[in-house]
Amino acid sequence: MANTLTSMLNVWYQQKDQCQWVLATIFETQGSSYRKSGAHMMINDLGQYHGLLSGGCLESDIMLQARRCWDSGEGRIVEYDMTEEQDLAWKLGIGCGGVVKILLQPVSKQNDYLYLNKVYSRLSQNGYCYFAQQITSGEPQVEYAELPSTAQVKVEQWEHKGQVFLKQVLRPPINLCVVGAGVDAQPVVEIAAKLGWRVVLIDPRASHGRSNYFPDAFEIIKAPLDSLIENADELTWLAQTDALIIMSHNVKLDAQGLLLSLKSSAKYVGMLGPLHRTERVFTQAGLNRDKFERPFANPIGLRLGGELPESIALSMISEVHSFLAQKDAKSISGIV
Repeated sequence: MANTLTSMLNVWYQQKDQCQWVLATIFETQGSSYRKSGAHMMINDLGQYHGLLSGGCLESDIMLQARRCWDSGEGRIVEYDMTEEQDLAWKLGIGCGGVVKILLQPVSKQNDYLYLNKVYSRLSQNGYCYFAQQITSGEPQVEYAELPSTAQVKVEQWEHKGQVFLKQVLRPPINLCVVGAGVDAQPVVEIAAKLGWRVVLIDPRASHGRSNYFPDAFEIIKAPLDSLIENADELTWLAQTDALIIMSHNVKLDAQGLLLSLKSSAKYVGMLGPLHRTERVFTQAGLNRDKFERPFANPIGLRLGGELPESIALSMISEVHSFLAQKDAKSISGIV
């Protein structure tokens, strides 16, 4: 299931002229709702949808509403009121207790694909962009512009000349670099990819990093790490890295991973292993942990419990996720 906008657009782009498509966007919510304003879903006339706007409860009706867009060639606004007993959402037994308003817009060559081809190209090239949709029935109206990477990601409604737009600043997928491609790296790559992250996997060892073991990796690099460090200024993916995880289980490779992280744009660096081993890695790298120039997590991960590789991977990715999102990773309910 493609849930991030870039993943959805990747599926759409391959078939954009082979099917009829509708872009569904939540533009307003009140009370409780599964997704919030700015969430997207792509729907085609084969009965397929990519992304979710609810927990799967509303999607079948949204599909029916989308067919009316194809018939008319115009956009529609639909509203689901989970507080009203006569509303369809209530009858479906959703019971979230909120209101969700959704804008449906047909996407076709005739309306310049709502500029989604430009959005897809920009996000795929690790760029930021501005995307605004007029909240109205009838002929779809959108605006698009490229933005610098310093742009603040946000979603808001904006009124201009009597028209209301949903305005978004969209960012590219999170770029995760993983140094070490052993068996325990498989669930790390898989979970990150499910989140829509782009994972670059590095391991020069011949027995590691085989593509059939890591089908979800965006790229697998087999070059020696010292050559990557030496040529760091020429590596675009390194300059785009948001987070870097070191887990080769080899002191020398881990030390090189530390040195590589200092050449990257990583806002988070984490290393698998106990503290006493980490001291050996820093010594091997000729670095001082107390003066390391990146936010550094070791032992990496949240205290989730569990000893299986999948549990450890979940723990690590959860910490990276919360750090990049600037959240505290505490229990929402307070039960723990």
